Amino acid sequence: MEIKTLKELYIDLLRDMVSGEKQMIEALPKMAEASDTLELRHAFEGHLTETKGQLQRLEQIFQMIGESPNGETCDAMKGLVKEGKKVMDHVKVEEVRDAGLIAAGQKVEHYEIGSYGTLIAMAKLLGETGQAQLLEQTLKEEKAADQKLNSIAVNHVNKLAANVRNQKAA
Repeated sequence: MEIKTLKELYIDLLRDMVSGEKQMIEALPKMAEASDTLELRHAFEGHLTETKGQLQRLEQIFQMIGESPNGETCDAMKGLVKEGKKVMDHVKVEEVRDAGLIAAGQKVEHYEIGSYGTLIAMAKLLGETGQAQLLEQTLKEEKAADQKLNSIAVNHVNKLAANVRNQKAA
């Protein structure tokens, strides 16, 4: 599809995020199951619930604009999910795997934060304040998820992973 207007680009990017959120709805349960740390598992499970709500908000926006939410594949999210799967498949030490899962999760959050920030700016420019408000709610959740993962990493998981290295070195 040839994109000629900001509105067409906005809709294309919205569809990209629909695809991305659907991919995360599939990936988050696997990431939770692979987590050894209970706090991390709960963070992934909690964000799964939020992600389902984020997808509903995107679908609501598509109802508002009278367009189909389907038609795009988010290749960026595909790559990020692949990186998370690589951690699950190849990192055998639980503490280190949890650190890798957090890193993979934060990469996803940063991608989503950038994407939703862009969509909000476009929605406002297009005069779609209701849509911007829905997107802002999602952006707030993505930022909170990133902060939660960071807190789990800094306060707990990364220390455990570092101790594995120190124990093996001794």
